[in-house]
Amino acid sequence: MTTTTRPKSTGSAGEGPQTQRSMRTGSLPRYAPAAVLAGAAVVSSAALQALGSFHLVTAGLATAVLYTVVIVGASAAVENPRKAKDRFVTAVVYLCFAAAMLPLLSLLTTVFLEGITRLDGYFLTVSMNGVTPSMDAGGVYHAIVGTIAITGMAAVISIPIGLFTAVYLVEYGRGRLAKAITFFVDVMTGIPSIVAGLFVVALWMMLFGPGNTNGAAGAVSLAVLMIPVVVRSSEEMLRLVPQELREASYALGVPKWLTIVKVVLPTAVAGLTTGIMLALARVIGETAPLVLTAGSSAVAINWNLFNGQMMSLPVFIYSQVRMGGAVNMERAWAAALTLIVIVMLLFLTARLVSRLFAPKLGR
Repeated sequence: MTTTTRPKSTGSAGEGPQTQRSMRTGSLPRYAPAAVLAGAAVVSSAALQALGSFHLVTAGLATAVLYTVVIVGASAAVENPRKAKDRFVTAVVYLCFAAAMLPLLSLLTTVFLEGITRLDGYFLTVSMNGVTPSMDAGGVYHAIVGTIAITGMAAVISIPIGLFTAVYLVEYGRGRLAKAITFFVDVMTGIPSIVAGLFVVALWMMLFGPGNTNGAAGAVSLAVLMIPVVVRSSEEMLRLVPQELREASYALGVPKWLTIVKVVLPTAVAGLTTGIMLALARVIGETAPLVLTAGSSAVAINWNLFNGQMMSLPVFIYSQVRMGGAVNMERAWAAALTLIVIVMLLFLTARLVSRLFAPKLGR
């Protein structure tokens, strides 16, 4: 009886000795990416500082490029080609992330540093009533009041219209009418804000005569811009609700309208809230339609949306920059920082609402 010894396997078919060797090469230490990134940041910052052209965005991009070159070269020299390609793609992803984030961080840093010098309790609690452009006095309280009032009325107008339109398109819409509504909503999404302002100016002239500008007109112009954003975001969120939930409700004998109110909307409330906040952030910084509709010369506090001109934060920033001068520029930067803080508070409120009212999935 003879026995045969099987030759030892050298790997799968098609893998030669060089492939086997390449898979057993060394690897960079775990701290290598962090060390290379820190070194690239130091070298890039020092080089730009020596050239006298240091800037946060430029230093960040130079650091990212230098990091990519060094880490890929080191991986190609120490590790196998597959690992080098993986590190290259990873570095490119991080580079794209840095390219998107650095301008935003630079913008926020600039606004904060320029606006914090004047942003205080006095600036937030007084208006520009009786203040001349050259006086080192006055504040932004009247613009805050106008922004809250105008945006609030625009939300009251646009949110029900946009939400009900989205419910119709998802739950009831069929045929030509639904297609026509979707088409016009898509068209309205791309209209310039100045066109919305001109539309409301023409509407107000027809209804109340020429020269009648007030906060309500500004709210209507912002609502025209908000409605398509609310419709599209709400429609997408409602379509994400599983059809099985609707069918389970119908199987229990619940009518369709009550299924929408008790099942569909509560399930999508987190996404709906986020979409509404995005629409508010879209319009809270609009300037052109408010200049045409709400006016740009109001300096006193006005809580009445239907009586007289009403100042808002974007228009206040525009008017201060247009007048020029160091004092006016300080007011403009402080008002810009105030507007950013208001937007951040809106998104924080949206997150809290989403967390509180979202359906609990645990048993």
